[in-house]
Amino acid sequence: MTAITINLNPIIQLTDNQFYQLCRENPEVKFERNADGKSLIISPTGGETGKRNFEIGIDFGIWNRQTKLGVCFDSSTCFKLPNGANRSPDVAWIKKESYSSLINPSC
Repeated sequence: MTAITINLNPIIQLTDNQFYQLCRENPEVKFERNADGKSLIISPTGGETGKRNFEIGIDFGIWNRQTKLGVCFDSSTCFKLPNGANRSPDVAWIKKESYSSLINPSC
């Protein structure tokens, strides 16, 4: 997987709302943002990686249905991290208690 980094900071520093709007207006592009505010364009995965990620997602989903301890998300979910980055992991799991305190689990 290849990521292209675009540094818009010298021109404009996107607010969270502007970054969200950028993501919504370009659904065919997977954007992330690092802690420095630089935008990343993430390329699609290949077949083997996609297959492996799918299996991991299934395992997490089955485990979570059995334990009922939290909430699972797929790679299309973008999270605002404490360091300011916006990232979309291949699979994510959040404890129920933490999930209920989230304002918006999307870019």
